[in-house]
Amino acid sequence: MAIRLSASSSSATLFAPSSFSHETETIPGRKLFGTWACQNNSKFHQNKHFELKASNVQPLKAVSLQAGAPASSPVTERVEKPTQEEYIPFLETDTEESTLSIVVVGASGDLARRKIYPALFALFIEDRLPENFTIFGYGRSIMTDEELRNIISKTLTCRVDKRCYFIELCLNFESIFIWYVFTNYVFLFVLITLILRDYRENCDEKMDAFLKKCFYSSGQYSSEEHFLELDNKLKEKEAGRLSNRLFYLAIPPNMFVDVARCAKRRASSENGWIRVIVEKPFGRDTESSRELTRGLKQYLSEDQIFRIDHHMGEELVENLLVLRFSNLVFEPLWSRNYIRNVQFIFSEDFGTHGQGRYFDNYGIIRDIMQNHLLQIIALFSMDTPVSLDAEDIRNEKVKVLRSMKPVQLEDVVVGQYKGDCDGIRCYPGYTDDMTVSNNSLTPTFAAATLFINNARWDGVPFLMIAGKALHSKRAEIRVQFRHVPGNLYNRNFGTDLDQAGNELVIRIEPDEAIYLKINNKVPGLGMRLDRSDLNLLYKARYPREVPDAYERLLIDAIEGERRLFIRSDELDAAWAVFTPLLKELEEKKVAPELYTYGSGGPLGVHYLAAKHNVRWGDFGYED
Repeated sequence: MAIRLSASSSSATLFAPSSFSHETETIPGRKLFGTWACQNNSKFHQNKHFELKASNVQPLKAVSLQAGAPASSPVTERVEKPTQEEYIPFLETDTEESTLSIVVVGASGDLARRKIYPALFALFIEDRLPENFTIFGYGRSIMTDEELRNIISKTLTCRVDKRCYFIELCLNFESIFIWYVFTNYVFLFVLITLILRDYRENCDEKMDAFLKKCFYSSGQYSSEEHFLELDNKLKEKEAGRLSNRLFYLAIPPNMFVDVARCAKRRASSENGWIRVIVEKPFGRDTESSRELTRGLKQYLSEDQIFRIDHHMGEELVENLLVLRFSNLVFEPLWSRNYIRNVQFIFSEDFGTHGQGRYFDNYGIIRDIMQNHLLQIIALFSMDTPVSLDAEDIRNEKVKVLRSMKPVQLEDVVVGQYKGDCDGIRCYPGYTDDMTVSNNSLTPTFAAATLFINNARWDGVPFLMIAGKALHSKRAEIRVQFRHVPGNLYNRNFGTDLDQAGNELVIRIEPDEAIYLKINNKVPGLGMRLDRSDLNLLYKARYPREVPDAYERLLIDAIEGERRLFIRSDELDAAWAVFTPLLKELEEKKVAPELYTYGSGGPLGVHYLAAKHNVRWGDFGYED
């Protein structure tokens, strides 16, 4: 979220504190991190009343990518003025008589506290929630409304953009005034104190207003009687208005069907819509996934089920479609004719961190590859959809998934991290976790090669790599292009032809960026070539804070936008790619190769890369 301190004034005033950077000020009882947002105002308003606004959630409406859009179109505005704030109404069809009830099932859990409630607070500050809304936590723990508010208030933050107050002063005001501010420390101290006081008051006011909208109802997940009590509490808050209800199931998958049954029978809206968000994992294999889908569809239609994969809400994942289908320079190259191989990397520099019991039941392939990475591959490699409509996009993703060969065991490397001491501290191995068996064969690292059997991608290896306790935290897509035929400058590169190839890197985290590696002549009288980057670094180009993925996906679910959510046939096709491999690994009890905590992974990945003519550095470990 971004907080804007703005004011209204006359032209007679001398200055406008349009922004301020502060990273250490703490509101008692709440954590504040990030920096202050900036708003370019040329005047300081006389009443000195600061208004709290947010500017980090981007509009999520689909926009036309067709050529010939008028210069005043939203697309043009966003390109030319990337920092300009844009607001869209919550739902154009909603009236003041409608209300939204959000039920967070599993409200006392870690996911709800760390992600869901903070994301809802971000949308509240951004005015993306309707005027009449209520948030009800539901769980088995017995607590009061105030106890729930005390728990979630510790995770709510007023985060803002990364441009400091002093830079804005330099950009917006007369040099004599800047000289006066920076030489008069007393005046500067007073100014900062006043701004911080107003900030704290406004932030506290927003948090209190949000918390007053949060309530709690305790009960069992399989009890229709308890859900009927929840329904009565919801009706009391809805006060006879047209009611829309969104249920977020932040609970284990084995409880999904029971909650769907109780919600549909006892807590369903009588005159509005009902939607249910379910968190991964969606089963362990093809059959269990189908069973879960059948169970949910006993009580809900496909349009009411929103299967969430939070990585699909990342900014750079969203940008994939724009990059491909609105840039003529890329789309003609997006095929086997020009692309040699593609790597999808997801590495974490920490272990299971107390989640060993959950992770040991699923492993890295089910937890990351089968859903996160496979969904990104589908978006990356799909053909041009008929439109940006959700169903058209999902239709193309299903076509790609159905064209994939099931992953073969010979094209897979699995690993498991072991403990390590660096002289200062020791890092425990995976099986050192008390909740994990000492002889566990669950992989914490996996590298796999996939192939897509269609005219666009035939023969191009798609390499996926995912692991925990590696030496870097990274999520990115690396597109390696073919060598230039008859390249005249091979001698200037030596014998390393891979270094002479172009590469497009889409970095999702950290420091979101898109950069293209090109060959360039080093300035001088001789002919020496170098590899350079054409780099779009998001934090430099777009100073405003990137919204959290949960914010984007929550507002999409509220508005009924389904393009980033997984359809049942898409889920079935995704499981078909990995289920044979998972069964073979378990039946043959394939032992994972051990690798040291904080290393680059098991050595076997070198052989997998060499098998497909891909260098180790192409996996993203040598930038």
